[in-house]
Amino acid sequence: NISSNTKPRTKVVGTYPANAWDFHDMHGNVWEWCRNWYVDYPSGSARDPVGQLVGTLRVYRGGSWGSISYFGSMRSARRNRITPDYRASILGFRLSLQTAKAE
Repeated sequence: NISSNTKPRTKVVGTYPANAWDFHDMHGNVWEWCRNWYVDYPSGSARDPVGQLVGTLRVYRGGSWGSISYFGSMRSARRNRITPDYRASILGFRLSLQTAKAE
C-alpha cells in the first residue's frame, strides 16, 4: 500500500506487492526512467509506442514516495519528461529482460 510509506525515502525492492505482470514497486517507490525519448503520441490508437531514437527529454513514469499525496501521478500510464542529466532520490530505473516467445 503506497499510502503506508510514511517515511519519505526509497524503499527496499519488493516492499510493495507485485502487479498482474509480477513487477514489484511500480507505484510509490521511485519514478522510473524509460528508454523512450519524449515525443507527442500520434493521433489515433497505438500499441506500445517507443518514440524517437534521439531527443532532448526522456520519459519517466510510475510515481515516487515524493508524490504519494498526488494520487493522479501514481499511475504507470502517467508519462512525464525531463532532461537526461537530472538526478534525484525520487528517480531510478528498472532492469528487465524480455524473453523470446515459444512458438
